[in-house]
Amino acid sequence: MVTNASSQEAVTALREAVCEAAATRTPLRIRAGGTKDFYGNATAGSVLDPRSYSGVVAYEPSELVVTACAGTPLTEVENTLAEHGQMLAFEPPHFGSTATLGGCMAAGLAGPRRTAYGPCYGGVRDFVLGARMLDGRGEVLTFGGTVMKNVAGYDVARLLVGSLGVLGVILEVSVKVLPQPRAQLTLSFELEQQESLDRLNAWAGQPLPLSASLWHEGVLSVRLSGSRAAVEDARGRLGGEMMQAASADAFWAQIREQTHPFFAGEEALWRVCVPSTLPPLELHARQLIEWGGSLRWLRTAQAAQEVRAIAQQGGGHATLFRGAPAGDVFTPLPAPLLAIHQRLKAHFDPAGIFNPGRLYRDL
Repeated sequence: MVTNASSQEAVTALREAVCEAAATRTPLRIRAGGTKDFYGNATAGSVLDPRSYSGVVAYEPSELVVTACAGTPLTEVENTLAEHGQMLAFEPPHFGSTATLGGCMAAGLAGPRRTAYGPCYGGVRDFVLGARMLDGRGEVLTFGGTVMKNVAGYDVARLLVGSLGVLGVILEVSVKVLPQPRAQLTLSFELEQQESLDRLNAWAGQPLPLSASLWHEGVLSVRLSGSRAAVEDARGRLGGEMMQAASADAFWAQIREQTHPFFAGEEALWRVCVPSTLPPLELHARQLIEWGGSLRWLRTAQAAQEVRAIAQQGGGHATLFRGAPAGDVFTPLPAPLLAIHQRLKAHFDPAGIFNPGRLYRDL
């Protein structure tokens, strides 16, 4: 647990660094473990490392909420929860042993379990209840709390998720957690892409304990998680070939951490989010499909405008997840929406010192 004295000293040091940078308009590059350095646009500036502010602030297993400092190693948070049979329900990727809770929130990336709780629920921001942050004036701001439905006005705590540090330094986060499933198994089916998409969409409308899905090179794999009775019933209804438990755990870890062979190599990696019912994308690309058809990873040399055009025609958007960008990593925003982002940036970071250009080049 974090102590009051040590936490106050850490926050004071961070405040002093921010105030000094704001006074001189010196850009700051917020960087903890650095495991997400590849994600987003390149940014410059003096490194501001928030890991001095670390530790679990509050955790009551019966309340299903954990509050921890942003500099806390992600493994520490997960191990603390695991001791009580609980977990971060969005199954966040680490991309390295030095990943922190703050980096997890700033990146806003969820793993294979993202769609286990329905098509519109399961992302990182869906489980964030509250947050403390340090803004560009050196002020500590508090948003939300530790219970659901506690927000009056703008839900700024969730606004921080996926912001890549452009609004301020995340200090603490309160997150709703869930019990680990009692049983879990993985089934595999030899199916082509369209048939896999058809089955996944059909299964999504049934009361099945699906907690992950993946299609790659003619094989559809689905993970079932829940009570033993529910998992066994679903296994009997779906059929397929069951994967050994140890192999299944390693398989989904490879997908979450992108150590699967599909992710190796220098070819551009695109993260394309589209409606799950969209037919196979007409692109010259190797593909790996997650989230019931909603997340489609592409390895392709096609131009960014071609990839983004196909995604937009299908009702989605494309992000250059890894690779040298010719422009913005993220899909450019329409002018009215960009203006909202710029006003938010100006409000929380009036000197424009935090991670300039990391999210969008005009922020």
